[in-house]
Amino acid sequence: MAINLGTPPIRVLAIVDTGSNLVWVKCDPRTRWTAAAGSSGPSSVVFNPSSSSTFGRVGCNSAACHALSGTSCDASSNCHYLRSYGDGSKTSGLLSTETFTFDSVPGGCTGCREHPNVQVPKVNFGCATSANGTFVVDAIVGLGAGKSSLVAQLGADTTFGRRFSYCLAPYSSKNASSLLNFGARAAVTEPGAATTPLLRSHVDAYYTIELESVRIGNATFQHLSPVIVDSGTPLTFLDKGLLDTMVTELTRLIIVSKVPSPEKLLQLCYNVRGMVRRHSFDESVPDVTLYLAVFGEAVTLKAENMFVEVQKGIMCLAMTPVTEKQPWSILGNIAQQNMHVGYDLDKGTVTFAPADCASSYNSLSASDSS
Repeated sequence: MAINLGTPPIRVLAIVDTGSNLVWVKCDPRTRWTAAAGSSGPSSVVFNPSSSSTFGRVGCNSAACHALSGTSCDASSNCHYLRSYGDGSKTSGLLSTETFTFDSVPGGCTGCREHPNVQVPKVNFGCATSANGTFVVDAIVGLGAGKSSLVAQLGADTTFGRRFSYCLAPYSSKNASSLLNFGARAAVTEPGAATTPLLRSHVDAYYTIELESVRIGNATFQHLSPVIVDSGTPLTFLDKGLLDTMVTELTRLIIVSKVPSPEKLLQLCYNVRGMVRRHSFDESVPDVTLYLAVFGEAVTLKAENMFVEVQKGIMCLAMTPVTEKQPWSILGNIAQQNMHVGYDLDKGTVTFAPADCASSYNSLSASDSS
């Protein structure tokens, strides 16, 4: 999705990550940025600090620098950061400040009387001089629960409150961007909305909920466990015992022939080449319902939330067991496709609702109304 930063603002493509706090942008025009393996081309936008009249550096003795782990100081007392991600990707650079611009409503614009853009000055972000790994965009917006995240900064410095929501367009949608809202626009009001409390997490960035049971067709599997809601992780990770029972039930209900996983990473794959096989697959994939603890709310996963096309005509279950290397259960972004997901950190809740995210306005927007 797109973010707007600087004066005058430039538009940068970003990944929204609820599993991390740091906001960072590729921002050194002298650095030769190369595309990640498997991406279709080089980075499209690199932010040039010298072209913005509102750019600033963050000192190494500031609260913002101390709030991030992995920071250090240079000879000029600038705050350097180094951030690593779960997949081994890394980024480093200088912690900086800049003005971020948001659409007050979809279609807002600079100078508009009715729907002017909202400008938020002195937002802390990482001016990245290095980014190595699987990154295929020019920025990451950390929306975790920690003090350095964008939602925490907006909640402290604006009237938005610590509220945000996103609607993730499906991977299959071409030229569709996901929608990110702050403030009053983050309210999830669609029919079928399910709200559950956020649990205290061992990592300040993580949003954790409690899974109580899973229902597939007429079968229900009881399994009480914490699950991290992460927009930055594609796959869903579940306890092996629970996932094995789910795979057994899905295998029984899906009438298309199984095939080995092309990359030997996912444990349930189907050949859907041809109209007949694809129709049979689409018709036989059952809904999977996640029942959440405390309020007993239910979140329903459709076929698009559970299966991904890993090769042309090969659909695989986008779920994998937790491991020693990745020991936490995670609800990944494939499972969150076509859902409006809203977080209210002041109330300590997260809400899920089915939605048509591909038709959402291509924007990053906010509202300061209450």
